[in-house]
Amino acid sequence: MYYIGLDVHKKTISYCVKDAAGCVHQEGKIGSTRRELDTWVRTLPQPRTIAMEATMFSGWIYDHLLPHAAAVKVAHPLMLRAIAAAKKKNDRIDAGKIADCLRCDFLPECHMAPTAIRERRRVLRYRHLLVRQMAQTKNRVSGLLMETGVEHNRSRLHKVGYFRRLMATDSEIDDSIRPLLKLSRDTIQRCQRTEYALVSSLERDPLLKERIRRLRTVPGVGPITALNWALEMGEISRFRSIRQAVSYCGLCGDERSSGDKVMRMPLSRQRNKHIQHVLVEAAKLAPRLSPELALVHQKAMERSNNRNRATLAVARKIVAWLLAVDRENREFIPAEQRETEAA
Repeated sequence: MYYIGLDVHKKTISYCVKDAAGCVHQEGKIGSTRRELDTWVRTLPQPRTIAMEATMFSGWIYDHLLPHAAAVKVAHPLMLRAIAAAKKKNDRIDAGKIADCLRCDFLPECHMAPTAIRERRRVLRYRHLLVRQMAQTKNRVSGLLMETGVEHNRSRLHKVGYFRRLMATDSEIDDSIRPLLKLSRDTIQRCQRTEYALVSSLERDPLLKERIRRLRTVPGVGPITALNWALEMGEISRFRSIRQAVSYCGLCGDERSSGDKVMRMPLSRQRNKHIQHVLVEAAKLAPRLSPELALVHQKAMERSNNRNRATLAVARKIVAWLLAVDRENREFIPAEQRETEAA
C-alpha cells in the first residue's frame, strides 16, 4: 500500500507519496484543478490511500479522488496541528507529515458526509447568509431613520404597508436618504423571496421530506430546526450515544483535568455552530409548547437559578428526542400519550 499526503491550497496542492516503510517515492506540487488531478493520478503507484486536511476546498477534491483510491481520508485540522507541529513548516513538509500520520494510523480522521447531504447543506447555509444580510439591512434602515431624527414605530417598521405609508406621508424623511431606504427595502424583499424559495425546495426534497416530517413531531422543532438537524448531523448512526451528539452540537462545556483537579470550562468552541445556534433558539421557546420540557426547564432553574443553563438543559433533552426519532424512524410520542397507551 502507498500512502499519499496532500496539503491543499486555493491554487496548488503539494503531495508526498510514501510506502509502508516510510520511503518517499514521489514529491511535488500540482495545480488545484480537476484536469491536473486527473493527469497526476495516472502517475501514482497502486494500491493507494490518500489523506488531506479539512479545508474549504477539500470537498470537491475528496469527491474527485474517491474513485481513484482504496480510501480517501480527511483529517481534523485542529487535531492534526497538534500532531504535526514542528519548528520548520512548509507545504512539502506538511504533505509528508500527513502521509506519515496516515501510514502510522495516527490520522485524526473527521467525518465526510455523503455528497448529496453536502450539496443540500450548502443550500441551507446559503439561506443562513441571506438571513444575516436581511438582519443587517433592517438594522441599517432603522439606523438611517434614527440618524436623521425621523420618528417611527420600530416594531412595525419592516411591515410592507407601514413602510410604504411612512415613505409617502412623513415629511421628516430627508431626500438624501430616500433612495437608500428604497434600495434597502428592495434588498430585504429580494432576500425574503429567495430565502423562502430555498427552504421550500429543501422541504420538498425527496431525500429529506419524510425525515423532516418525523423530526417536526418533536415539540419545539420547526422546519428550520429540522432541516439543520437533518443536514448538519448527517448520518445519525455515527453517534453512538446521546453524549456524543450533545458534544457535537456544542451543548456541553470543556473539561480540564489534572491529577485530582477537575475544572469545567464554558461551552466548548469545538462544535457545529450552525446546529448549536438553532437548537438554543428552539430551546428558548420549547418549554411553552411541551409540559415535559417545561418540567426540565423548571428543575434546571431550581438547581442553578440560571436561565442560560436551563435553556441548555432543554436543548440537550431536544437532542435526545431528535436522536431517538431518527434512530427508530418513527414519530415522537409525548409522555401523556405513552402513558395512555401503556394503560
